[in-house]
Amino acid sequence: MPATNRIALSSDHAAIQLRQAIAGHVVAQGWIAVDIGPTTPESTHYPQHGEAAARLVASGDCRFGIILCGTGQGIMMAANKVRGIRCGVCADPFSARMIRQHNDANMLSIGVRVVGEGLALDIVDAFLTARFEGGRHATRVGMIEALEV
Repeated sequence: MPATNRIALSSDHAAIQLRQAIAGHVVAQGWIAVDIGPTTPESTHYPQHGEAAARLVASGDCRFGIILCGTGQGIMMAANKVRGIRCGVCADPFSARMIRQHNDANMLSIGVRVVGEGLALDIVDAFLTARFEGGRHATRVGMIEALEV
C-alpha cells in the first residue's frame, strides 16, 4: 500500500483506548492505520513510542503520524527529535488545521488527559483534511528544517 494512505499511531499506556478509537475512526475514512501499540496497560515510556511512530513517518512508510500520551507534550517532544518530523500538540481543531496549513506538520499529538474522545476525533479530522498552503509558509518551514542537526 502506498504511504500516502498510511497513518502511524502510537501512544503510551495512558492513551491506549483513545488511540484505538482514533484508529477505527481513520480506517472508516479510508486510511490505513499502522497501530504500533502498546496494547497492554503496563507502564511504558512515551519517548520510545513517539520515536517509533516518527521513524515510520520520516522513512516515508507512513504519510502522517498521530501520537498520544497524558498531555501530548512529552511524546511530541520525542517525535520532534527525529529528522524530518514536524509534530504539534493540539487540543482544538483550529490548531490542528493550522499546523497543517502553515507548518506542513506531518504528525499530530493529543493529550488523553486534556481532551475527550469526541473532541479528539474532531481534532484528527481537522488535521487530516487540511492542506499545506505553501507560499510564505514554505519559506518558514524551510527555516525550521534548516535548524535540524
